[in-house]
Amino acid sequence: MEGIFRFIEKYYCIIILLFVCIALIYPSSFTWVLSNYANIDILNLLLSIVLFTMGTTLKVDDFISIFKNPKEIVLGISAQYIIMPILAFALASLFSLDMALMVGVILVGTVPGGTASDLMAFLANGDVALSVSLTAVSTLLSPILTPILTLILVGNQISFSPIDMFLSILQIVIIPILIGLMLNYKFPAFCTRLKEYLPAISAIVVCVIVAGVISVNKQAILTSSFTIMMVIIIQYFLAMASGFIIGYLSGMNRKTIITIAIELSFQNSGLSTGLAKTHFPNLVSATVPGALYSIWQNFAGSIMTYVLNRYYNSE
Repeated sequence: MEGIFRFIEKYYCIIILLFVCIALIYPSSFTWVLSNYANIDILNLLLSIVLFTMGTTLKVDDFISIFKNPKEIVLGISAQYIIMPILAFALASLFSLDMALMVGVILVGTVPGGTASDLMAFLANGDVALSVSLTAVSTLLSPILTPILTLILVGNQISFSPIDMFLSILQIVIIPILIGLMLNYKFPAFCTRLKEYLPAISAIVVCVIVAGVISVNKQAILTSSFTIMMVIIIQYFLAMASGFIIGYLSGMNRKTIITIAIELSFQNSGLSTGLAKTHFPNLVSATVPGALYSIWQNFAGSIMTYVLNRYYNSE
């Protein structure tokens, strides 16, 4: 059984592409992901599962350690909620995206860093403790900053409730993390054993989320794939480049620079997809950028970790 979970972790980028292919060929297989069951939003439930798994890996000491690296934390979080939203808005405007895709791209830029960044930081020989701290802090700040930034960037063009977005992020993100954190506090030995399986479980859940969004938006993806994929690819690489530049100019060491770059380029795209579906229901294609970004960041991220280990870390 452990071998299966390690296989999923190792070949995650291939597995997510397999799910994408199945969703495009047999879209009916995953349309249930964006439906409701017994008044429960399945997509948001799946997102909560991912965030719960993140919570079970956290300890109070992880947050105490934040104060040991205030410079890195402040710079990383500032870049996360300043550079990423501006970058998203600039790209959406430059490529003249329609309103639905623009909202989706901006949500990718205003959500916190994704949990996959911690795994990528480990694989790239970065500072894993810093990565976990950055992901945790940006996630805890997201109920306030994500709605405010989204309101600033698109509020004058389309109406939505930042208060409702705040409440939904609390439900999807903060509560599952706190439950996971409490479980780890009460039953640390159990969570330690569980940790061996959680990355693979999270990976499969993310694959299902991406497949669900693609299955429902198959036609929109096929008709607008080139433009939106160009935006997504540029967004990813500019985010990573920004991390390298910020780290270098700030005099950080190599491991820290790698971590900041990965943290900026790995967004919680699943959350952006969930927020698009919940708060912009009339803009069906708003869920597309988050799904595409998830595919690209995991595929390109796997390649980038190899390159960083082969060339950057060997210098």
